[in-house]
Amino acid sequence: MKTVKIQSAIFESGAVSFDGCPESKLPEFAFIGRSNVGKSSLINLLANKDGLARVSGNPGRTREINFFTINGKWSLVDLPGYGFAKVSKADRARFQGFMADYLIKRENLFCSFVLIDSRHSPQRIDLEFVQWLVEGAVPFSLVFTKADKSKAAVLRKNVALFLDAMKEWSEGEPAVFTSSVKTGGGRREILAFIEDAIQG
Repeated sequence: MKTVKIQSAIFESGAVSFDGCPESKLPEFAFIGRSNVGKSSLINLLANKDGLARVSGNPGRTREINFFTINGKWSLVDLPGYGFAKVSKADRARFQGFMADYLIKRENLFCSFVLIDSRHSPQRIDLEFVQWLVEGAVPFSLVFTKADKSKAAVLRKNVALFLDAMKEWSEGEPAVFTSSVKTGGGRREILAFIEDAIQG
């Protein structure tokens, strides 16, 4: 497996509407998951840059789509978390519509990485979101986070249960990764996947 070196990771812009997303032809790879799944920490791990994405003790802090240019070649896109954000129903509906527009309409979106907390059996909110991606023909991969916090057998079981639940409405399986911010596990594999996707 190739080792991808991150030479630069630069914050480009944040957008609060689909029309506000930057005009770009760079391949984009989006990261999304429940608000407490460790998304910002994983983004910082991949970019090898602490503080690139803000890590907050308050779930749902990300209220916009943030774009980061990596190595001048592709964009890492940080989408608002779903599920536990402490916002009004009106704001939640706006965020959901905004993210849906981005995921469905963004022409240079190569893949969305859906982050799943590996410590838990399949959660309805995650399965419903992945089903929506399947129905919308949005390309995606799964990243099971916090792999260091469970025994290997528990991790394998929860991943298998999630993939099994998907069979009801999905043909085939997406690429699957496990990650740990503590150990760095999954970083090399995810970056290699992105590099291969870009080279096509």
